Formats: sequence, structure tokens, C-alpha cells
Amino acid sequence: MFQQAFTAHPRTVGETYLQHQRTAFYYGGVLFLAGVAAIIHGLVPCVFERTASSMVARLQARMAARVQR
Repeated sequence: MFQQAFTAHPRTVGETYLQHQRTAFYYGGVLFLAGVAAIIHGLVPCVFERTASSMVARLQARMAARVQR
């Protein structure tokens, strides 16, 4: 039962627990960096003008391509 809590969802997307963890950490890292860029942009509007939106758009494209495979 306990192990299933960690493996059931990754199995639905064709991954092992560690593969799924790596992917989730990557997505989280990109989103974290995009968030930092957005906060800095909010403080200093002339920097990172398109950084956060570009990062999120690239991440979304990567996620969409992953779903199709």
C-alpha cells in the first residue's frame, strides 16, 4: 500500500518513480526560476521583460510534446 502511493501515478504516465521525480524536479526548477525572474521584473521593469513568459511557454511546449509520446 505504502509503495503504491509512490508508484501508481508515475506508472500511469509510463515512468518509474525516479524518472517521474526527475521530471517533476525539472519542471519545478524552471517554474521557480521563472517566478524569480517575474518578481525581479516587477521590481525593476526594464529587466527580464520576457524571461518568465518565455520560460513558461517553452515548458508548456515540452510538457505537451511529452504527453503526445
